[in-house]
Amino acid sequence: MSTLQHKQLTFNKNITLANDGGKISSDSGLVLIKEFMHRIGFSSILEEQVKLTDSRRNPNHMYNDIIEQLLLQHIASYSKDVAANRLRLDPIFKTIFSNKSTLASQPTISRFFQAITKENIPQFMQVAQQLADMQIAQNNIQDMVIDLDSTHSDTYGNQESSDFNNHYQTNGYHPLVAFDGLTGMFLGAELRPGNVYTSRNIVTHFSKHPCNMNSMVRGDSGFAKPEIYNFCNENDIRFVIRLKANSRLRSEAERYVLYSDETDFRTHEVQYFFLTYQAASWKNAERVAVRATRDAGSFLFTRFEFVLSNFRNVSPETVFALYQKRGTMENFIKEIKNGFYFDKTDSSTFTENSARMALACISYNLIHLFKKTVLPDSERNSTIATLRFKLIHIGAKVTKHARRIAIHLASSNVYDGLFWTVFQRIQSFKLLI
Repeated sequence: MSTLQHKQLTFNKNITLANDGGKISSDSGLVLIKEFMHRIGFSSILEEQVKLTDSRRNPNHMYNDIIEQLLLQHIASYSKDVAANRLRLDPIFKTIFSNKSTLASQPTISRFFQAITKENIPQFMQVAQQLADMQIAQNNIQDMVIDLDSTHSDTYGNQESSDFNNHYQTNGYHPLVAFDGLTGMFLGAELRPGNVYTSRNIVTHFSKHPCNMNSMVRGDSGFAKPEIYNFCNENDIRFVIRLKANSRLRSEAERYVLYSDETDFRTHEVQYFFLTYQAASWKNAERVAVRATRDAGSFLFTRFEFVLSNFRNVSPETVFALYQKRGTMENFIKEIKNGFYFDKTDSSTFTENSARMALACISYNLIHLFKKTVLPDSERNSTIATLRFKLIHIGAKVTKHARRIAIHLASSNVYDGLFWTVFQRIQSFKLLI
């Protein structure tokens, strides 16, 4: 809301307030992100990977420029398309986009999403994948833990393919996600109707990823599907996947539980062991690690937990320890949803909502690559909220002198030292891929 009147403050009546301070931006730290995008050749990646059909005559805003504008809006925490109506006049936004007179407005962004086809969604995902490949090459990553999970995106209208999900007890979509459990890199995602089961079509998400490294697939019982086991076994990929308990498994496990006359039933006891199991739908028998837990004072009741794995020469305790580390997956999902609006479903069509999800994935990997390559070690685990506070939301004024443009940052910036350290690191950054 704009006002020309000066409003008096009650805590000090000598102070008045009005938004007539001139063309000052509160997001000058975006120049760091734009400079980093330039260093990694992001515009070339978009041009190479994304092929949008543009039937417009003499457009003012190219589609790839709109994509970059949307990415920077998300990175700066502007989740709504309507924010573009103000940001299109922001001096920093205009300056970093070749000093255009204005940027794309909300109606232009809406028309952009309408122009996207389902064939473009894998292209967007390929951009995110290429950013992940950069991090693999840049940090010489040799080990990867492919954590698989599904989450929920609420819908609040008649969005196409929205459906009721019994597990979440609400309407929405049921997207599939994959992250690297060691680094937090985003590896793949697919927006799916709300009633689709967890593991459908999952194999394609990690089979397309370069596997010239030590890889392990990890997932909960929703991914206990024979096509996943078979694929991993055929491609020398290790897997650790939880199995749902059933009467046959429990019956098998009970034969391995050991008690003796010296067993003290007054104490809590946990036993680990392996058994061999083959469900009717499985191609081969697989090893199952079992944890049998008996509570203190219990003589008859034992809880069984099962984790399927093709690891050899490791103990069942190690298998369970590997599985339990997948708890970090929840942090990655929380970051991409809360920080980059992964679950934003503002559009009416399934394709447009898929595109919004894909742009969130690109934003996530772009910032993840930024953190792991140019930030000081002490800042590399920062969330996007912290980066916005320290590096992006910085006041600045833009001035022009002849052909030169000057950005004057706020001299009272508390994190001024960090800003210039990151700037120097970006300037000296060299891409290894």
